[in-house]
Amino acid sequence: MQMREAAERILFADSLDEKLTLAPEVANDDEPGMAIVEPDTPGRPDSLRISQKGVKASFPGVNRMDDDRERGVMMHFLANHELMAAELMALVLLKFPDAPKAYREGVYEAMREEQMHTLMYMRRMRECGIHFGDLPVNDYFWKLIAPMETPMDFVTRLNLTFEQSNLDFSKHYAGLFRQVGDTGTAAVLEKIYQDEIGHVGHGVKWFRKWKHQSDSDWQAFKKSLSFPLAPAKAKGMAPFNVEGRRLAGLDDDFIAHLEVCEQSRGRTPVVHWFNPNAESAVAASLTGDVFQPNKMESAMEQDLEILSIAWCRRDDLSLMRCVPGNQHLAKLKQFGFDLPEIVSLERVEDAMAERKLGGLRPWAWSPDATRILDPFADAVSESGEWKWRREAPAWWLAKEAGVRLNECLGLHDDVGAFFTEYDSALLAVQNMRQDRDLLLKSNFSCAGRGHFRVRKETSDAEIERWLKRCLAKHAGVLVEPWLDRVMDFSALYEMGADGQVRQIGLTEMQNDRAGRFLGSRVYPKWGGGIDPDVAKFLFADAGMMDWYRNKIPAALSGLLGDYRGPVGVDAMVYRDDDGALALRHVVELNVRMTMGRVALELQKKSKPGSGGLFRILRKSGMDAETLHDISHAGVESGLCLINDPENAREFLAVWEVI
Repeated sequence: MQMREAAERILFADSLDEKLTLAPEVANDDEPGMAIVEPDTPGRPDSLRISQKGVKASFPGVNRMDDDRERGVMMHFLANHELMAAELMALVLLKFPDAPKAYREGVYEAMREEQMHTLMYMRRMRECGIHFGDLPVNDYFWKLIAPMETPMDFVTRLNLTFEQSNLDFSKHYAGLFRQVGDTGTAAVLEKIYQDEIGHVGHGVKWFRKWKHQSDSDWQAFKKSLSFPLAPAKAKGMAPFNVEGRRLAGLDDDFIAHLEVCEQSRGRTPVVHWFNPNAESAVAASLTGDVFQPNKMESAMEQDLEILSIAWCRRDDLSLMRCVPGNQHLAKLKQFGFDLPEIVSLERVEDAMAERKLGGLRPWAWSPDATRILDPFADAVSESGEWKWRREAPAWWLAKEAGVRLNECLGLHDDVGAFFTEYDSALLAVQNMRQDRDLLLKSNFSCAGRGHFRVRKETSDAEIERWLKRCLAKHAGVLVEPWLDRVMDFSALYEMGADGQVRQIGLTEMQNDRAGRFLGSRVYPKWGGGIDPDVAKFLFADAGMMDWYRNKIPAALSGLLGDYRGPVGVDAMVYRDDDGALALRHVVELNVRMTMGRVALELQKKSKPGSGGLFRILRKSGMDAETLHDISHAGVESGLCLINDPENAREFLAVWEVI
C-alpha cells in the first residue's frame, strides 16, 4: 500500500471502520502524488462531524473520575483529539508530498499510533457506557493546524505545542486513574504517554533541522507561533513534566523558559503596567515637560515592576521594561504565586496583535500610562470594565485629592490647608508655626518624598526657598500641623463600573519618622493584629467601621465620577495636645494602586489565614550577609524576595508570611 492511499482513507473516509482500519506497518512512498488543498473538515460519520462554529465538548472534573459515565465522557473527549491528530497527520502526507522521505516516514508511523490511541479510548468509553459519537465534538485543533503552509508549521503547532502539552496531561492523569483503581484507563494513558514522547521527539529532530540555526530552540519556537497559538499552550493543565520533555530531546534552556511562560487560556487578559512615578509624570506635564525619571526613579520602575504579580490574575498580561530571569520566576512559582503572561515592551506589538483584551490597568492613569496603553485601546472588549482613558485629572494624583475628600466629609480639624499661591502659603506657614511644627507636602509628592518639616529653628529663608521651588514644580502645597503619630493605616477600595466603591481591606502602614514608606503589614483579622488600645479607640470611640465602610465609600463615589480601579485612603491615629488618641480620617487619597493593596493581594496568594509583612528595602544599605540570607531563604521560611536581587539596582521587595 502507498502512504498516500492510507492517508486518503484516514482523512476522507466517512465511516469509523474505514478511518480506523490500521494502516500497514510498512507502506511505500514512491507515489506521493500531487499536493492537495486542505478540506474544510475531515471526513466523519454524521454523529462525529466537527462543527465550524466550535461546539464545545464538556470536560469532567477530576473529583468525578470514579464515576463510569464521567470517565466515558473524558474518553470521548480524548478520542476526538486522537482521531483528529491522525487526520492531521494524514493531511501532512497529502499536502506536502515533497517533504523529506525520512520525515514522511516518521509522520506515517505516528499516524498509525494515533489510530491505535483512538481505538483504545473507544474501547474504554464503551466499557463506561459511552459510544463514540454520543457527544458533540469540536474542531479546535483542525482550525489551528490544518491551514499550515509548511511541514515546519505542523511540527511547531502539533508536535511541539499540543503533543508536548499531552506529556503533562497523560502522565498526570494516568497516575490519578491508578489512584482511583481504574488500571485499564491508566494503562491506556501510560501507552499514549510513551508514544507521545516519540512524537514530540520526532518533531524536535526536524524542528532543529528547519529552524534558523542562529536561534536557540526557544527563540525559534516563540517566533514560529502566532496568535491564538503561543508557547504557553505547550503546557498541559497538569503538573509540568520536566522528565518527559528531556526524554523527547528538548534542551534544558527550552524547558526552563517554558516552565515559567504563561498566557491566557480562555479569559480575555487584562493588561497591567507599573508606572510608580505617576505623580512626577503629572507634575512634569503641567509645566509642558516630558517626564524623565532620575536615577532612583528609574531604579524603582525597573526593580519593582514585578510587583504586578501580586494583583494580576493568572490569565492576565503584565508589560515589563525588563523581563525577569527564568530562575527567579521559577522560585516565585515554588512559593505559590501564579504568574501572568509577561511581555517585554520591546515586543509588545507582536505579542498583542489580533488579541482581544479584558481591560487596561496601569498603576495610575498618568500621561505615561495613557501613552503606553493607547495602541491597545481598541482591543478592549465592549464588556471590559477597564477601558483606556486619557490621563486622569491632575488633582486625582495630587495631595489636593485628600483635601477634597476631607471637604466632602466635612472634616476640618488638623487636616491642614492647600495653597496654590506663594504669598498665601507663606502667610499660613508663618501663622501656623507659632505653636507647633509643621509638615509641608508638595502637591505631587509620593511615599514621603517631597516633604519638608518646619521646626522652631527652621529659618524663614529656608521656608521661602522650599515653597518657591515646590510651587514652581508642583503648582500646589499642603500645609499641615506636625502630629504625634501613633499608627498609620490604609483603607483599600475598588471602584467598579457601576460607580460603587467596594472595600477590599485594611493594612497597617510602616513609615519612618518623616513619613516615608517602609512597608505594610496585613493581618488575618485587622482589628486583632494592631495594638489593643488603638483597636479599642478606633472601633469603640472613633466609629471606624461606619467611616471606612459607609461614609468614605459614599464620598469617593461622588468625588471620583467615572474613575474605575483601585483607590487607597491613608489615615493616622495620633495623640492630641492633651495626650488622648485621635483619628485623622484622611491623610491622603491615592487614586491608583498602592503598596498597601500590593500587601493585601500578596496575602491572598500566600498561606490562607496568615498575616504578612511587605517591605521595600534599599539594597545599598544592606550588608552582604543580610542580602545573602534573604536571597537564599527557602519556601519553608515564609520569606520571599519578589524581585530578583541579582538584577535589582537599588530596591528589594520582600514579602514575609507571619
